[in-house]
Amino acid sequence: MSKNRKIVFIFGGFVTAVAAAFYPIFFYPLAHKNEYEVQKMNRAGIEQADVQPVVKIWSDP
Repeated sequence: MSKNRKIVFIFGGFVTAVAAAFYPIFFYPLAHKNEYEVQKMNRAGIEQADVQPVVKIWSDP
């Protein structure tokens, strides 16, 4: 096998691995938008401050 073919296989494998990692994160939600509209409806009346109160990290003595 020539050296160039090995480089192409290595680079192609890397691109395939990156694409496989990004599919469930980015491409699946874009292709199935109707499944993610339910979250928008379920969270319509929820205020974030009521669920998760503000925490002071820095306080002056």
